[in-house]
Amino acid sequence: MAIDRWDPFREAVSLNDAMNALLRESFIRPSSAPGGQSGAGLLPLDVSENDNEFVVRASLPGVKPEDVQITVHGDTLTIQGEAKGEEEKKGERWHLRERRFGSFQRSLSLATPINSEKAQAQFEHGVLTLVLPKSEQAKPRQIKIGGAR
Repeated sequence: MAIDRWDPFREAVSLNDAMNALLRESFIRPSSAPGGQSGAGLLPLDVSENDNEFVVRASLPGVKPEDVQITVHGDTLTIQGEAKGEEEKKGERWHLRERRFGSFQRSLSLATPINSEKAQAQFEHGVLTLVLPKSEQAKPRQIKIGGAR
């Protein structure tokens, strides 16, 4: 039988981790409040921009492309869909169930209107990638100075 030396901070660290996890799980996000964004959790997004377009990446593990709807209205992008869960089998007991299922929706306003006719969407390995070209009116233009009169 091995004798372990007692370390009072070992329990304190695990208690700290437990309290952090409890607060993270029980904290009510404003987006899940009535009138906010609904769903099985906040849809994580990465959004980047250059002079001509926005690139949006959304993590959608386990979601089929046909279960996702993407709409653009002016400068507002909306991604909605449903992550379908597995059916519970008779006699099966869960020990841990953290993956979320159900409908989701995320809307965000981009800085400029989008040319939705030239937008592209790809879905690979659970990541949705949207390339959203800016409308011609939104692109910066240089104004040349005329000659002196």
